[in-house]
Amino acid sequence: GIGVTGGLFYVIFKELFSSSSPNKIYGDALEKCRSHPEIIGVFGDSIKGYGEATRRGRRQHVSHIEYVKDGLKHMRLKFYIEGTESGKQGTVHVEVKENLETGRYEVRYIFVDVETYPRRTIVIEDNR
Repeated sequence: GIGVTGGLFYVIFKELFSSSSPNKIYGDALEKCRSHPEIIGVFGDSIKGYGEATRRGRRQHVSHIEYVKDGLKHMRLKFYIEGTESGKQGTVHVEVKENLETGRYEVRYIFVDVETYPRRTIVIEDNR
């Protein structure tokens, strides 16, 4: 029983607090979006983020894919934002790359596709 409980705590801790978990990367990217002046101008002050919706309308986890390129781990995430401006929605695209020295992920890019008129792409961060 103790081993199972310990295993559960390890998995929960790793998912919520690890710098390499998709939830942590999502939270950091969402905060960068919320503090970006152009995003605030388009979407309003109160910006919320969410993942894919199910058939029943429930919001799921943020979709992500992990892959290895040139011996380095990479991760891409996609999630959605909306704000207080009526009808304004956007899709956020994030890619991170592992830094071998620190073992942590570093942002390669964060950009937002504004889904409503006028359609455009807002670059939050680009380190490519």
